Amino acid sequence: MCGVCERIQMIQDHTNPYFVMELETGYVVMGDHQRIHGYTLFLSKHHVHELHQLDMPLRVKHLTEMSIVSEAIQRAFHADKMNIESLGNGETHLHWHLFPRKHGDTHEPGPVWWLPKEELWNDRFRPSNEELLKMIETLRSELIDLMPSVSNA
Repeated sequence: MCGVCERIQMIQDHTNPYFVMELETGYVVMGDHQRIHGYTLFLSKHHVHELHQLDMPLRVKHLTEMSIVSEAIQRAFHADKMNIESLGNGETHLHWHLFPRKHGDTHEPGPVWWLPKEELWNDRFRPSNEELLKMIETLRSELIDLMPSVSNA
């Protein structure tokens, strides 16, 4: 089982503490490390490697939901700019990295990936349970405002 599928299974088993909300085409989860405060992932419910492998109606729905997630993150974490990426070099299961960027949040302007891995994934950037719950509640509230028909599954 791939790492993304394992995370999804944890959501379904109610054991993923980073879970925010289930949408029609994917799951919204906070990133384990919060070097960029508000870092969130959107995990596709469908185990495909590429966006174009989804049939067109599902692809459009997935992209629509991803853009709503992006807007909710921007509102929740007061981002100056959103960075949105679907890389798949490590985990090939379709998923999106959404980084709410603020001026001066890195040593020099550029993509998050320019930060050293030791800094980006440093355990000092793991949120406490209290911080994590606050981020989840804040983001969930924005998602509900933007998608009132979405369940809190």
